[in-house]
Amino acid sequence: MIEQALLLSAGDLSAAEQNIGRVLDFFGIVWSVRPISYLLRATDCGDEDVPKRRIFCSSETFLELTANLERSREVATRWRECIHSVFIYFSNNDEVSAKLIKVFAGEQAVMREASSGARNFLVADDPEQCGVMAGIHIKNAAPPATFFAGALGHGIKKIVSVEEDALCVSVRYHEVPLFLSSSSEVVDPKAELMRGIFDIREHAASALPVVLYIKWAFPRTCWRSAEISGSLIIDDPLLKPSHGFVDFTDLLSLMKRHHFSTNIAFIPWNWRRSNSEVVKLFLDHPQFYSISVHGCDHTRAEFGSGNVRELQSTVQCALARMSAHEEHTGIRHDRVMVFPQGVFSSAAMTVLKRTELIAAVNNDTISADSPPLPVTIADVWDVAVMKYADFPLFTRRYPWEGLENFAFDALLGKPVVIVIHHESCRDRCQRLLEFIDALNTSRIAPIWRNLGEVVRRSYRQRSLADNLVEIEMYATELRLENHFRDPKIFRVRRREVNPSSIKEVRIGGQPTVWDYLDGGISLTVRLNPGENTDVQVIFEEFDERTEMSQRASTTARVMLIRYLCEVRDNYVTKAKLVCASALGRKDQEWN
Repeated sequence: MIEQALLLSAGDLSAAEQNIGRVLDFFGIVWSVRPISYLLRATDCGDEDVPKRRIFCSSETFLELTANLERSREVATRWRECIHSVFIYFSNNDEVSAKLIKVFAGEQAVMREASSGARNFLVADDPEQCGVMAGIHIKNAAPPATFFAGALGHGIKKIVSVEEDALCVSVRYHEVPLFLSSSSEVVDPKAELMRGIFDIREHAASALPVVLYIKWAFPRTCWRSAEISGSLIIDDPLLKPSHGFVDFTDLLSLMKRHHFSTNIAFIPWNWRRSNSEVVKLFLDHPQFYSISVHGCDHTRAEFGSGNVRELQSTVQCALARMSAHEEHTGIRHDRVMVFPQGVFSSAAMTVLKRTELIAAVNNDTISADSPPLPVTIADVWDVAVMKYADFPLFTRRYPWEGLENFAFDALLGKPVVIVIHHESCRDRCQRLLEFIDALNTSRIAPIWRNLGEVVRRSYRQRSLADNLVEIEMYATELRLENHFRDPKIFRVRRREVNPSSIKEVRIGGQPTVWDYLDGGISLTVRLNPGENTDVQVIFEEFDERTEMSQRASTTARVMLIRYLCEVRDNYVTKAKLVCASALGRKDQEWN
């Protein structure tokens, strides 16, 4: 049975109704628009082959519906048999809102206008209704126009509290659960993000109620992740006993004690400079330490160019250096690119796709192109941003962006990828460890893996039938596992605008047959419970190698930059921060 949504509307869809449809589309929910009369005369109620309906409507529409329910016992009976639950957003009609809130919450309940200024939200500690967001505080969030306030009646449960008031509540009406949002706004997944970053603190009122409801009401057919995996990335350090505030031996002991893993975004230019003792730490503890590819020379905007030939040369140089480092040290690198200073171009993503790399990871999602492609909320909500040549760009966050943002990412199905620089390791990583401990004791506690495994295992899935599961693949390699109790057929799909660039597709290392349907490749895999396999999409490499030798002046300039950066990290920055700590100055990043 496929869970479906009904959007009740009297005519042309309002902006909020259109946005609800877009949110449903994003989560893969089948939906249709119907008038109230359609719902009242439904004749298939109680049919085992027809799932109960999930309803979305405004407070005005629902108030009209209640009048019909109260007049007819037959309609009320049909309501209980047909309806699974209802999501109601309160319109800007003050009279309607006042009437409806009193129907459910009692005579003392009111709609209160929000005062200006940020507020603190609290999600109910109820994992059944709130999933991984249960118990999460959202600090300094932008408030909606109105809240549910006053003495809420018996049976009203606050789903999202705003201090003494509520943004979202649940109640049962004629035995059917209702989710009521005080906000008249519903997030628009097609809206452009000017900074390319989605912050739940800025969008809590419009996004949180509808997403919490959808994830609860559509447990089978809503896109969701198979697991929450995570990794901590530290940008730039050399593999020497210490780099800036990073002490690799001490960090290993902290990882063991606090249960996390670390990926070093390794600058390929340093391939001949790794210390043998640190190399042994990495080789002996692969469950804790891994490295990824951090640019090539790590000069600013080296991946921001639109020159494909130049980019090919840069990538080939980077990968050749990483291979030489692997041969020299034995440390295998995760085939993931982390862009220096976060700068990349659309052309760079096209070039990376035609190499052995399987994904890119970055804070920024807006390219250096002029003009850049617009980045929407839906792009960033996705497991990975796929708008750049369908090569995945996984997003990462700093700890000071708040546990609430990591939790909302996990609710959407995104992995937990944290980024820091060496400065965050001062005071034996005290502030970092506080964040990781909070993460590990929350409901989004990730399975800590190396970065390559994180992106391989980051996909979304939904059930299409009892034995059929649809998989949306992102990285060019997928680690697929049957987490179900029964054998399943997995229909694996991956978006691809240029199927002619695909050399072959493999399952378990063996070439397989695939189809091209609806803008993506499609193939099927059958797995028994607990079984896993790898799916690989291999693209044609560029016809010719384009390595270009650097001029002596360029080589000298890069060397100077790299050594000056090390001086900065090991001496200048350390001295400044140690001095600031001694003077009792606060860390602005974490406050």
